[in-house]
Amino acid sequence: MERTILHCDMNNFFASVSLLYNQTLIGEPVAVCGDKENRHGIILAKNELAKQYGVKTAEPIFEAQRKCPGLYLLPPLYEEYERFSKAAKAIYLRYTDLVESFGMDECWLDVTGSRLLFGDGETIARRIRQDMINELGVSVSVGISFNKVFAKLGSDMKKPNGQTLITRENFKQVVWPLPVEDLLFVGKRTAEQLRRIGVLTIGDLAICPTDTLQRLFGKNGMALHRYAWGNDTGTVHNHQLTQLPKSIGRSETTAEDLTDEEAVWQALLSFGEEIAHHLYRLGLSAGGIQLCVRFPDLKTKEYSMRLNEPTAVGLSLAKAGMELYHRHSPGVCRSVGLRATLLCSNTDAVQTGLFDNEAEQKKECLGQEIIRLKERYGTHIIDRGTVWQRQTRRSPSGSLSFGRGPFKRS
Repeated sequence: MERTILHCDMNNFFASVSLLYNQTLIGEPVAVCGDKENRHGIILAKNELAKQYGVKTAEPIFEAQRKCPGLYLLPPLYEEYERFSKAAKAIYLRYTDLVESFGMDECWLDVTGSRLLFGDGETIARRIRQDMINELGVSVSVGISFNKVFAKLGSDMKKPNGQTLITRENFKQVVWPLPVEDLLFVGKRTAEQLRRIGVLTIGDLAICPTDTLQRLFGKNGMALHRYAWGNDTGTVHNHQLTQLPKSIGRSETTAEDLTDEEAVWQALLSFGEEIAHHLYRLGLSAGGIQLCVRFPDLKTKEYSMRLNEPTAVGLSLAKAGMELYHRHSPGVCRSVGLRATLLCSNTDAVQTGLFDNEAEQKKECLGQEIIRLKERYGTHIIDRGTVWQRQTRRSPSGSLSFGRGPFKRS
């Protein structure tokens, strides 16, 4: 049976949700941005009108205002974004339990088994788009195809509030003329390398000799060739089958540069406690640690090490991060980040022997007890003095991330 896969992408999600709380600005160019006073002065999201002026995500606010002098700036509403994301998924789950998130504002749906109940893919897509408008007040673009890659392509083709059907019969006409960078998993560097050998469109990629792609990109090149031909067999995972992260990180750009070890230690200990709390909830321990340092010139360096024994205790994670800091002596930092890596189940982790003396073992037990108290009574019921002191003067601009690769701020 031919599969029917939808990819639903909420249009200008962050800006659209923010506008629901600022409806007097509907019809005006709007951007969601960070706090300039806390040195987060970049564009995080924008609406369609701002896009028409050339406003781009991640560019400095002053540059966006130069392009669009009448640009209205709104602060991010993180809790509302999460609430709307969950509400959207609840709508999708009416049509199928095979719903796989791809970020906060995008999901794949496998509706193959739902067609007898709700109609074909196009009919289901129309119903979902209408439900989103009626119930959430935000629009969604939907791609409909026989695989995940083409469904993702389709959702990008008609925005806002459109839908595109890509079939085995029409994909060469619809997909192949598109720029090669439109294909999922073709990043900027890959696109540059492909352009050097004359591959400009997805159609060019489809007819490119496979030995050339394998020589340039290895097995990834072969995968891209298959995707260009629609040979993507990737499944849409059931929403209840949560894939455990390979790493958990915490980072923050502070209001002022970190100029001394005490400030760095306070930051790392705070991060370690938050990461440990999430490790506890997932039943995981960290076998490695990664320190990310961003310098005043905005350059970033990452340092990593393997721990002697896996741990899920914030103090231990912070100490390992501080050891990396001392080892590499990076000096003044604009921001720091800590990431727990090499995650493993607590049933496989050996928690004994990490420290050589009884005093350190007691600190380990204290860390575990702090997590248990927070889990039972709330995250702010208890904190270490160093963390509490930092919390009273920090900016609310940090970011927790769950990753599957190198350290990246979410």
